[in-house]
Amino acid sequence: MKQKISLRARAITILARQEISRAELARKLRPHVGEGDNLEVLLDELEQRHWQSDARYTETYINSKSRLHGNLRLQQSLKQKGVDAELIADYLPDKDTQISNAVIVLQKKYRKPPADLKEKHKYMHFLAYRGFSMDIIHAAIQQAWTDTSLLDEDEYWQ
Repeated sequence: MKQKISLRARAITILARQEISRAELARKLRPHVGEGDNLEVLLDELEQRHWQSDARYTETYINSKSRLHGNLRLQQSLKQKGVDAELIADYLPDKDTQISNAVIVLQKKYRKPPADLKEKHKYMHFLAYRGFSMDIIHAAIQQAWTDTSLLDEDEYWQ
């Protein structure tokens, strides 16, 4: 016979594997709440002991994803996970960092500058899908190929 795992043990097991927001942890634990279990009290205790922290989760999430995605996408993802909007705003990268991240993402995907307006729109759509705002997109497209750091393949082999 399988031994029933306590709600507290489940929570600690989840937190041991990954950082997670309070809302996501509550969602995962809710199906396992039994008689005499108080989910909110448990979540408060985990937060007081600093075993669960929305601030730490937000910082970790943004640090891992900000190199690939813009602030709009980061905000949307974190709001879906139940993180407070003010907390998200504290950890979002600044405009210069976003532009440099967008340039890196753009250069990795497209090796050459856009040849025509249709191709430029394609580049812009790609960055918009990644969650970058329009002002960041325009700045990134202007800066992406002004550097001489990216050489054409022909220049590389000469």
